Amino acid sequence: MLNWSKIDTVLLDMDGTLLDLHFDNHFWLEIIPKAHALRQGLTLEQARADILARYEAVTGQIEWYCLDYWQAELQLPIMELKREVEHLISLREDVPDFLQALKDAGKELVLLTNAHPDSLSLKIERTQLIGTQFDGYLDKIISTHEYGVSKESQSLWQQVQADLSFDKSRTLFVDDSLSVLAAAKEYGIGHLLAINNPDSRQPPKEITDYMAISDYRTLLPIT
Repeated sequence: MLNWSKIDTVLLDMDGTLLDLHFDNHFWLEIIPKAHALRQGLTLEQARADILARYEAVTGQIEWYCLDYWQAELQLPIMELKREVEHLISLREDVPDFLQALKDAGKELVLLTNAHPDSLSLKIERTQLIGTQFDGYLDKIISTHEYGVSKESQSLWQQVQADLSFDKSRTLFVDDSLSVLAAAKEYGIGHLLAINNPDSRQPPKEITDYMAISDYRTLLPIT
């Protein structure tokens, strides 16, 4: 397991890592295809095929995460549609104990997400991630849109480290995306942790390339 004495900084993804990925999967794989079908006069099957092809074309790029891009690309009111199903946004139940333990142990906690700032604001609003319940837990919140590149890019890691001045060898990065974890590994982040059950409605994924967990509480205590 993790050697917490060798970790000073913890970089945390948001969707699928702190929050249940069910909201995002439902929104992008169900809500958007249906809205696209209605707007374009397509069958749901046609709309879904078109949408998936568009997703694949920008996977791993900042555009994939950009609500402005999708609003222009699809001519759909993305944030309005998100708010219609915002009740599905939820925190993973194992997160509060984990964040509290990290903070009690004196770790620096940074939220590092590819989420667009508008989506980030909505999720913070719904979960109170930095509000009353989690006041003071997160030392910094970063949307990669501030840098114009996603976590899949080495440029992002270079810029974030330049701004935060963390020690790569003493940093833990937690994410549910294997491609993002691979980018962090390439950059030299010393400790990597995968989440194998990002969506509570889907079975855990089999992950062999990284240490993977389904419940943060298995990592406690943290000293």
